[in-house]
Amino acid sequence: MKILIVEDDQKVRKHVKGALQAEGYSVEECEDGEEAQWLLENYSYDLAILDLMLPVKDGIGIVKQIRRKGISIPILFLSGRSEVSDRVHGLDAGADDYLIKPFSTIELLARVRALLRRRSPITPSVLKFEDLEMDLTRRTVSRAGHSIELTNREFELLRLLLESAPNPVNKAIITEKIWDRCFDSETALVNVHINHLRQKIHLPGLPPLLHTIRGVGFTLKHPTDK
Repeated sequence: MKILIVEDDQKVRKHVKGALQAEGYSVEECEDGEEAQWLLENYSYDLAILDLMLPVKDGIGIVKQIRRKGISIPILFLSGRSEVSDRVHGLDAGADDYLIKPFSTIELLARVRALLRRRSPITPSVLKFEDLEMDLTRRTVSRAGHSIELTNREFELLRLLLESAPNPVNKAIITEKIWDRCFDSETALVNVHINHLRQKIHLPGLPPLLHTIRGVGFTLKHPTDK
């Protein structure tokens, strides 16, 4: 899941970004409204968290503009304005939720989860391929009944592969979905994480499932499959 944070207060922005990344989300950030609108109109995100008052262009103006263009991304406003009229104005402009500063980090994360669930109501809670299983609700992974411990990044990488299996996923898609869009799709970073993931899910006595297709990408498949 990729989230855009738009906040001109660097301390708040870094705090929110760190909290989201700790939960396994891919996060991009910017600090003014004009750049935010350009990013939202030209790149795909699963959620945007916007400060209401921003340099160059405020949050209300951004939301109105992207809604007019048919962009339906969930929007969560952050604002120090606590009057009912301010909240109503933000929601009427096209935002999906409104959180007043200062806010609790656990409440922010709960609202993020709620908005993402609302956007993807038919997402299955368990992903499977052969004897490899991922529980998205509990954030657990197992193979043939054996629990596998993954980092947040490895978890999201495996999730992407499971959602695509048996079709391959190339490096460009992986870097877009799992890392910042600015990363070079040929970076060795992808190979490093693939290798770590391969070592963890390839258990003794079980056939390897994670394979590299030269010039194409990576896929989950049984070794006997062509």
